[in-house]
Amino acid sequence: MSNASPVPDDATAQRAEICRVGRSLFERGYLHATAGNISVRLAEGAGYLITPTDACLGALDPDRLAHVAEDGTPLSGDRASKTLALHRRIYAAAPEAKCVIHSHSTPLVALTLAGVWTAAAILPPITPYFVMKVGQVPLLPYHRPGDPAVAELVATAIAQARQRGATLRAVMQDRLGPNVWHDSPAAAMATLEELVETARLWLMCTPRPGALDADQLTALQQAFGAVW
Repeated sequence: MSNASPVPDDATAQRAEICRVGRSLFERGYLHATAGNISVRLAEGAGYLITPTDACLGALDPDRLAHVAEDGTPLSGDRASKTLALHRRIYAAAPEAKCVIHSHSTPLVALTLAGVWTAAAILPPITPYFVMKVGQVPLLPYHRPGDPAVAELVATAIAQARQRGATLRAVMQDRLGPNVWHDSPAAAMATLEELVETARLWLMCTPRPGALDADQLTALQQAFGAVW
């Protein structure tokens, strides 16, 4: 008889969705090798699902995803990604978040190596959909992969965005990659895609494109509630 804790009803669907999103991102080049991880917050009190450490996100086995309790205690599956503490801190700081995705996106890591726009916003608001779907993405100073100190830096960035009336959707870890989050795996995936493609645009343009002006940003806020 298995000693694993009962898994909530939505877990089967969420396992399949994590695998679908991981495979989609991997096959389209947004993820590579065994870099990156995905987690989902389950129903209240049921904990989290997260991809195993060193797993290839393009070939996930739904039955081997790590199921952990809200306090991080392993319940079933393979050993959880070493970034579990960071994911749990994001969920605690952003109650609306239901999925977190981390990637080692080449264009975004290249951006940190070449020089970001500002530390408060790694990319300027060069397209309306970047403003609407992503918003400002702060740069976090370099820490080794899995360093627990990053979790508090992300929580602080979420709180600072909230103070200016914005909802933070992503942060960028210097030389490592972005963490993005949203209310579903599909929405988190779309946020990552928009962030990566905006970085591609920024890096391929010479000279660099100008940002949308104040009136254009105000119009986006009035029409769509997009706070830059």
